[in-house]
Amino acid sequence: MKEIITAKEFNTIATQEKPVLLDFYADWCGPCKSLMPIVQKVADKYKGEVIVRKVNVDRFQALAQKFGVRSIPALFLLEDQKIIASSKGFQSEKAIESMIKKHTNVLVS
Repeated sequence: MKEIITAKEFNTIATQEKPVLLDFYADWCGPCKSLMPIVQKVADKYKGEVIVRKVNVDRFQALAQKFGVRSIPALFLLEDQKIIASSKGFQSEKAIESMIKKHTNVLVS
């Protein structure tokens, strides 16, 4: 799973026609470390259907601020450059898939 480190990268991804799932995290965050393999599994499962990227809040503070991230981990689901769903804290694979299914046209298996 790739990391967004510049505004240009974010803008390129946000303008895609596919839903985008952003995982805001930090290297020092225990729950973030626990969530990372789950988000990676979702990224692998929905490759080609959903764009999944991670955002380190310490390295890209401007984007974290833009999204109003106050606690991590935080997941944001975007479509047409708009936030359509979000969650805070550790999430199960099933919960992340439910969020995708509820808010997008992506079929969740």
